Amino acid sequence: MKKLFWYLAGFILFVGATPAFAQEPAAAAATNWVAITSGFAMAIASAVCGLAQAKAAAAAAEGMARNPGATASIRLALILALAFIESLALYTFVIIFIKVV
Repeated sequence: MKKLFWYLAGFILFVGATPAFAQEPAAAAATNWVAITSGFAMAIASAVCGLAQAKAAAAAAEGMARNPGATASIRLALILALAFIESLALYTFVIIFIKVV
């Protein structure tokens, strides 16, 4: 009999607590922090990519000026480096798109 009482009390507790989970959240807590922080993340990633691409282009131009015979290999390395640098911003954009949407 005592075991039945505890089972019944637990059942009533869980059934009574169910409407508490169905309530709407407060209007003040409706700030979408993921969207706000993802904007900062994309801004930081774009700024770092811009700085890195400028540094790579400047170094490639200096290398081509010092050694014109190595222009083809420097250009290939530059294009490959720019693709890897740009992938940082693209990966950041994809992760933000997955999280926000």
